[in-house]
Amino acid sequence: SSINAVIGRLAGIAHKQPIYYLWRPFLPDPKDDMAFEVALASGATHIVTFNHKDLKPVSQFGLTVLPPSQFIQLLL
Repeated sequence: SSINAVIGRLAGIAHKQPIYYLWRPFLPDPKDDMAFEVALASGATHIVTFNHKDLKPVSQFGLTVLPPSQFIQLLL
């Protein structure tokens, strides 16, 4: 399927990112803190998620939160 192709491609170019500094607790839902920490440590510009509401505070660090459909549009 298309989803498997995209995930396979991302996994093929991804690299393991160590986290040296933990920002916890930062987000309203503590389960989301790890995604924020990895994005920040890796120098990411975007977090792709359906959970936009709980990740709004990350914008103060220059991160943009997008749903998958908008991120795919950026890639095209």
